[in-house]
Amino acid sequence: MAGAESNVHRTGTVKFYIDEKLYGFLIDDESGDEIYIPVSGLIDEIKKGSKVTYILDQSSKRTQAVEVRIKKKHF
Repeated sequence: MAGAESNVHRTGTVKFYIDEKLYGFLIDDESGDEIYIPVSGLIDEIKKGSKVTYILDQSSKRTQAVEVRIKKKHF
């Protein structure tokens, strides 16, 4: 079923993010896949090594992370 995972929050680690170029990549915790992060997909400010949650968007030409947020620590 295409798009079945579109609203599932996933977790990952930012591989890199280049502010000047307005994009970066993260590594998905579950699959190990490298996912594109466009500036339009950011909710929080991120940097290399940030632990994040995101939604996988496969509706455009390129699979990308949207609603990218810093993962909150639960105590």
